[in-house]
Amino acid sequence: MNTYLQNLLAEEDLRLINALQIHPRQTWTVLGDVLGQHPTSLAKRWNRLVERGLAWISCHPIGDPNQMSLAFLDVQCEPRTRSRVVRELVAMTDVFSIEECSRARDLMLTVVTPYPTWMTESVYPQLDAVEGITRYETSFCTKLHRGAYDWRINALSKREEASLQRAAPGSPPARGPLPSHYAEIAALLNANGRATAADVAGATGLHPATARRQLQRVLDSRTLAFRCEVAHRAAGFPVVCQWFGRLPATLHDDAARALARLGTLRICASITGTANFMFMMWLRSAADVMEVESYVGRHLPELDLVESAVITNIPKRVGWELDPHGFATGRTVGPGDVWSRLTP
Repeated sequence: MNTYLQNLLAEEDLRLINALQIHPRQTWTVLGDVLGQHPTSLAKRWNRLVERGLAWISCHPIGDPNQMSLAFLDVQCEPRTRSRVVRELVAMTDVFSIEECSRARDLMLTVVTPYPTWMTESVYPQLDAVEGITRYETSFCTKLHRGAYDWRINALSKREEASLQRAAPGSPPARGPLPSHYAEIAALLNANGRATAADVAGATGLHPATARRQLQRVLDSRTLAFRCEVAHRAAGFPVVCQWFGRLPATLHDDAARALARLGTLRICASITGTANFMFMMWLRSAADVMEVESYVGRHLPELDLVESAVITNIPKRVGWELDPHGFATGRTVGPGDVWSRLTP
């Protein structure tokens, strides 16, 4: 990683990012008490990180787990059309994330749909209309063992982490209908996970008091999962690798726990297809790829790794468009119809 990227995040930046990973919408006052910083200083530091595309807070729908579908698509395209294909895929609201690689697939897509048949009703027709795509194949997630919301940059002490965990709300989800402007508020929160009632009022035209009530009802519904993201190269993780393997279904949970102990696991899922188990990690160097595979050989001998794919570029992550360095551009193409489909 070049010196420019190495010097972009100071230790205090990493500490703030870590705190927001634990509680993305915690008040600046509470964060200031834990981090030993003035709340105004923390807010200014965060705004600078967001403006530079180094960190951001987004959200994605959780919805009814019996209805919503998480799928991973491998896409092949003609080499000369690759850049244009990526641009068209970035613009699709159903495509949450896009990774470029150089193996048996050209692109890997993460797609979240409000119900399984949405793939055939909406996603596949959109892919079929993209000139240059020659083939795509779908693996459905049968169990998500770990997600990026679990990943931590580990810049805080155990005491500080515990203080933030205690400050997190623990009330059960609120029951009842979702508010009338749910889809608009959810889309705004995807673009700014710390959006306030004033932001909601400005974006929707609602009266400030109504905006405050509706925002709180959206948050209390627990239909959205918030997460603090960071530009992976600037954070010291220039190598992103994804593995595919086969493993007896009874061992998937144990394997996920073993992989999580490495501390670099971004996603781990049971999937359909030739490979029934996949995981992705952020790594410090290419040499760490071998270290991970050696660890798997020692601790998970039953896991047959059939393929590894180094990801060379991430044009889109959970609705956010990224530049070639992995910085947020500020442009979001949110989950679109997923928000509205969650609205009664």
